[in-house]
Amino acid sequence: MTKQLKQSSLRVIPLGGLGEVGRNMTLFETEGKILICDMGFRIAGEDMPGIDYTIPNISCLRDKRKDILGIVFTHGHYDHIGAVPYLIDKIWHPGLEMHASPLARGIILRRQEDFPNLPALNINEVKNGSKIKMGPFKIEFFHQNHNIPDNLGLFIETPVGNILHTSDFKFDPNPVNDIPTDLQKLKVFGERKILLLLSDSTGAEEEGHSFSEKTIEKNLEEIFKKVNGRIIAATFSSLINRIQQMISLSEKYGRKVAIEGYSMKTNVEISKALGFIKARKGTIIKGKEINDYPDSKVTVLCTGAQGEGSAVLMRIATREHPFLRLRKGDSVILSSSVIPGNERTVQNLKDDILRQGCKVFHYKMMDIHAGGHAQEEELKEMINIMKPSFFIPIHGQYSMLAAHAEIAREAGLPEKNAIVVENGQIVNLTSKGISIEKRQVPSNYIMVDGLGIGDVGEIVLRDRQMLAEDGMFVIVTIVDKQSGKVKGSPDIISRGFVYLRESKDLLRETRKKVIEIIHHATDSGGAVNWTYIKEEIRNKIGQFFFTKTKRRPMILPVVIEV
Repeated sequence: MTKQLKQSSLRVIPLGGLGEVGRNMTLFETEGKILICDMGFRIAGEDMPGIDYTIPNISCLRDKRKDILGIVFTHGHYDHIGAVPYLIDKIWHPGLEMHASPLARGIILRRQEDFPNLPALNINEVKNGSKIKMGPFKIEFFHQNHNIPDNLGLFIETPVGNILHTSDFKFDPNPVNDIPTDLQKLKVFGERKILLLLSDSTGAEEEGHSFSEKTIEKNLEEIFKKVNGRIIAATFSSLINRIQQMISLSEKYGRKVAIEGYSMKTNVEISKALGFIKARKGTIIKGKEINDYPDSKVTVLCTGAQGEGSAVLMRIATREHPFLRLRKGDSVILSSSVIPGNERTVQNLKDDILRQGCKVFHYKMMDIHAGGHAQEEELKEMINIMKPSFFIPIHGQYSMLAAHAEIAREAGLPEKNAIVVENGQIVNLTSKGISIEKRQVPSNYIMVDGLGIGDVGEIVLRDRQMLAEDGMFVIVTIVDKQSGKVKGSPDIISRGFVYLRESKDLLRETRKKVIEIIHHATDSGGAVNWTYIKEEIRNKIGQFFFTKTKRRPMILPVVIEV
């Protein structure tokens, strides 16, 4: 009797990107070998004071460095490649393979130059139709439309079955500076039996079909036709297609183009070298040359459509830019939708621009921005083409993942086969079934603050939030070591809690209470536990402040014995 073969299984472990927009990173593990897909960061939200961005927690890979075969990147947006400089040295080994499209490779390597202490990266270039083999994984890359060129989906053959990863995508019949999706090729993949489909969910809550870039171009041209003054267009630095549209329209209407913003200049430089951005000789001028031309012949392309404080548009609007000032007759185009959480900042930016006599065009007035993500109709079409046995929605907030799972069920997948997974959960996949393990891997935010990576944790963040909400109150008390009595009056420092000059009664009572707490504790004449006394001051003064002000500042008692 032949011994029954053990059924192969594969584990899919998302470390970021599921339950959030950004920080995308997924592990595929089978036969003791690991393949990593993407390594992105997420811009920190308003609830993270001082944090630059968050990156995935890769502590589950700590003892598995030698098992990691390599990393494949889908495209060059920072939410898919931005964490490389912060994580690569923790997993790098001489045999580690890295594969990316020419544009993604160019952006990763250019950014790596800002981190000279890191190992030099050897990234293999792949394109539409490239095939590679890494251990038990065979991968074929295929072209997908998005709002950055050189975006690749992944068809992954594994011992368990075929997996298809869509990358960020949309179906655009008329993309600008790009070729449409090869639907025939997708159908061929679908015919090869897809065991698991991992599909982009960012647009899953939007009905219908995403806008074509052709529609956007038509609307942008209307602005170029009727505007006589300077055009200042703000968009994401990685939105290469939009930058090319602006350059092409400027050329058509006889305008010179100045590019402002470090990240945008860098991306344009890389894209020009790779042929993704084309401009006639003399079209692109230096920022300082703007005043050499009449206003009707100038376009400025810059970063800052989200109202970011340090980005170019905000610095122009607040008159902090070294040489660019808004003037009456300028037209400002905000060519990006507002990221949730930035609404108020963008509104204030629009108001500032309008106050200076300029016109503002934004996506709510006319379709001048197309998101790069498939909406309900396209997502359903992808599921119908692939006909997967199992389905996991990826890339999106939980509500987006849930909406996408519902779309899959409507497309005919049994409820138990379309599962919503969150960061850190371990999905077990066999040719016959899919399940989520009880055990999870750590997937909490690792925060990047300046040069510090992970040194700001939940407790430090909570302290920052507390300081931001209610401020800080320091009480410095000098105590006579012999008698245990307070000498003089306690010193008080208040930051962000109350203005000392206007709160004399509150401070008088606070000093009185601190003296009472210390004298009560030292009256017995025995050994004094100063740690306990400081805790008492913190608690009792905290309660007193809350009673009087309904605020809870951070209280720092300092007791000095002399």
